[in-house]
Amino acid sequence: MRTHIGNNPFSCEECDTSFSRLSHLKAHMRTHTGEKPFSCKECDTSFSDMHNLKAHMRIHTGEKPFSCEKCETRFRRLSHLKAHMRTHTGEKPFLCKECDKSFGQIFGLRRHMRTHTGEKPFSCKVCDIGFSDLYNLKAHMRTHTGEKPYSCEECDTSFSRLFHLKTHMRTHTGDKPFSCKECDKSYYVKSHLKRHIRTHTGEKVFSCKECDRGFSQMSSLKRHMKAHTADVPFSCQKI
Repeated sequence: MRTHIGNNPFSCEECDTSFSRLSHLKAHMRTHTGEKPFSCKECDTSFSDMHNLKAHMRIHTGEKPFSCEKCETRFRRLSHLKAHMRTHTGEKPFLCKECDKSFGQIFGLRRHMRTHTGEKPFSCKVCDIGFSDLYNLKAHMRTHTGEKPYSCEECDTSFSRLFHLKTHMRTHTGDKPFSCKECDKSYYVKSHLKRHIRTHTGEKVFSCKECDRGFSQMSSLKRHMKAHTADVPFSCQKI
């Protein structure tokens, strides 16, 4: 009945969390003590509760009992199915407190938060570059290995990132999903649309370090920088 009336008489002395059952409190306490009494017989992994051990065992058995009603995807955990369902509903319940962005999954929010904190916990072992998420580290590692696992079925081009393949495919399909609201132009990639938008707003995000001039495109700045080199016979003029 406590789950219905909202009564949680069992409280954790380490934090503010309270529970309706003593067994739930005991399981929670292991998050503070680090105790993991439930061990997998197939590998060396251990867990703080039986629920997570049972879910882990499905990795070994291959069992995926939770099915999506919208598509044929199956999952080992109910929580994974619930997170997947948001890709169909468009629900984004995880909100960033620093900006107005929202996410369908908690790990998406955590990864995003690092753009605010500057945290880069994933480091390349070959060079000193750090990354805010594991996906970008794995993609970066392909610059060292030369691996390009994503291939175009229309031509012989291959890519190190799936995103780059998807963008490339638009050159075959002619799809231009990024449209300007000010005029009728559209683009294959979002960065090209952003660059185009500056022709309407007049924004100049690229600044010359030698003088006060600003430019809306990097190519214009590079062309301008030649005016500061000794081998170019024209001078910089401020506008």
